[in-house]
Amino acid sequence: MTAAEPGSFRDRDSRVVITDDAIYRALSPEGAEDWEAFSGSALLEKFTSAGQVIGTREVDLSVLGESSGLLPTGVTRVLEHDRVPFVSYPYEWTFGMLQDAAKLQLELGIDAIDAGLTLKDATPYNVQFLGAHPTFIDVGSFEKIPEGEPWIAYRQFCMLYLYPLLFQAHKDLPFQPWLRGSIDGIQPIDAIKVFSLRDRLRRGVFLHTSLHARLDRRANKSGPGSAEENKTTRQVKPKQLQAQLQSMHRLVSKLKWKAGETSWSGYRQSNTYSDADDQRKQAFVAEVAAAAKPGLTWDMGCNDGAYSRIAAESSERVVAFDFDHATVEALYRSLREEGNTKILPLVSNLADPSPALGWRGLERKTLADRGAPDLMLALALIHHVSISANIPVADFLQWARDLETTLLIEFPKRTDPMVRALLANKHEGANPDYEEEIFERELESRFTVERREELPSGDRILYLARPR
Repeated sequence: MTAAEPGSFRDRDSRVVITDDAIYRALSPEGAEDWEAFSGSALLEKFTSAGQVIGTREVDLSVLGESSGLLPTGVTRVLEHDRVPFVSYPYEWTFGMLQDAAKLQLELGIDAIDAGLTLKDATPYNVQFLGAHPTFIDVGSFEKIPEGEPWIAYRQFCMLYLYPLLFQAHKDLPFQPWLRGSIDGIQPIDAIKVFSLRDRLRRGVFLHTSLHARLDRRANKSGPGSAEENKTTRQVKPKQLQAQLQSMHRLVSKLKWKAGETSWSGYRQSNTYSDADDQRKQAFVAEVAAAAKPGLTWDMGCNDGAYSRIAAESSERVVAFDFDHATVEALYRSLREEGNTKILPLVSNLADPSPALGWRGLERKTLADRGAPDLMLALALIHHVSISANIPVADFLQWARDLETTLLIEFPKRTDPMVRALLANKHEGANPDYEEEIFERELESRFTVERREELPSGDRILYLARPR
């Protein structure tokens, strides 16, 4: 029997099936009716042509083989989606990425109402980024407007979009740990605790946090059955729904986060590397990428993305990771302005990467489970991983080896100024495995070193290694 993607069970009318060749969506009879309404309108062509919605087409039921067990009411239609090169999650996004995803979701909802449709979900997990371009992937979320009902996804939008954005914009409080901590987002009664009385005077905060939290407390005190008893009998018209979405779009669009300077902002420009070292590194990366022509490249510790851009010239896609939110936000903004769809910037700490989350740990996947790279750049990284995070050199190299990726890695020697600065804060004899000889021995036990080049300064060495 065909198996569904574990993370797609939350929609009662559709299931996603991923094969080696394609991505399919199975629809129930009710889901098929909503699909007919959506695909029969002008919206599908409009949204897909603009890149707002993932490319989707209907295919024969037979592509899934025996699929009767996918949905309780059976499968009556099957859709095929374009493939997303690399799946990311909102707790790996920057402020600008989450804001752009929220605006996209609202814009789709606003346009859908004119066609008698609405979005039954308001979760950022329904959005993926093709480089710096957000795309909505859950066509099963479009449904015919339930007569007279309010915006059913309002609470979800607040918990997964609005509150995280308000935290970052008004309190400079990173939202990523909150979203990583709960797959359902931030509860109103928790959100209100973050804001002071002065904060509640800011546009939208009182309305969407204080009042929302008050309603939650009232519902909790009323006990079971209170939600049904307190349900409003007021009939909400489609134009009223549309006005609410437009109001939320204005609120979200006006939010700004002043990232400011961090110790990593401008790091590549202000560090101790010589121009000669930097030029050789750029040439090394360009030569390796041009020879490998990788489908997917990871740039770990990308900083301003300079080497990501070089690798992207010969790679189909590049995922650029860095743990510093402000630095990745600056990179995202520049990529967005360029219309770059090849480089995906993400906030990620290699020493504490995104875990498996959700029901049975299967709804959200680990980094490695989402697709290993063909080429990994680890430039100016190993000393931070080993010395700052105390991860053994052998463990890092084994992690890279388990990905079965070609590795382009830079080893700064103990004579390097940055390494000396990191070690100055530690006791004598700290990190004894951080030695050139030990590093090369551990590397060669796991990889075949095809190229080794010492940079002009003499303080750093570049290696190109392929897994044994």
